[in-house]
Amino acid sequence: MQLMTEKGAAGGGLRERKKRATRAALAEAAVRLAAEHGAEKVTVEAISAAAGVSVRTFFNYFDSRDEAFVVIDADAGARMRRAVLEAPADLSPLAALREAMAAELAEAEQQHELWRLHAEVLHASPHLLARGVGAHMAAEADLADAIALRLRGDGDTGGDGPGLYPRLLAAVAGAAVRTSMDHWSAHQEEAAFLDVFHEVFTLLAAGLPAPSA
Repeated sequence: MQLMTEKGAAGGGLRERKKRATRAALAEAAVRLAAEHGAEKVTVEAISAAAGVSVRTFFNYFDSRDEAFVVIDADAGARMRRAVLEAPADLSPLAALREAMAAELAEAEQQHELWRLHAEVLHASPHLLARGVGAHMAAEADLADAIALRLRGDGDTGGDGPGLYPRLLAAVAGAAVRTSMDHWSAHQEEAAFLDVFHEVFTLLAAGLPAPSA
């Protein structure tokens, strides 16, 4: 789940907030330019100019031009992992993951246009889409590790990886976010995004009972 947000910035100092703001500006500039002109025609110089920074500054945040199109917020995964691990002990793994994701998605309605453009950019370029899928899988694996650590409580995910339950929970939660976004996008006048998001997780927590006729 690649998130376009500056959530968590309040927890850092001024320098950290400025760094997050610069990265967000570069990512937004990259996505908007790619949506307008096609990713293959967008240069690092153009992205940097649109964000009001130097090319040198660009490479302080991204290793390559393509990374700016794909990795919108490199810190989102670490923030969610930390939130899962630090959630109150009485929360179930699903509830801990729900709260971690909700914190990242709090600005989803304001960021909806950029999310849509980001998806368009990735789907218009097969190699960027492949990198995006890879980034999503890596983020999902990190969440599974965090869930496993929370369940074990001993700081060790085990030699064989996080295990079936953590992997399934991380994958299902990712699908729940996508389903929430798709549904809300088609019914924005009916409910706020976070209300849809919480409804989806309520259904998951209940075991996905069939809706009444």
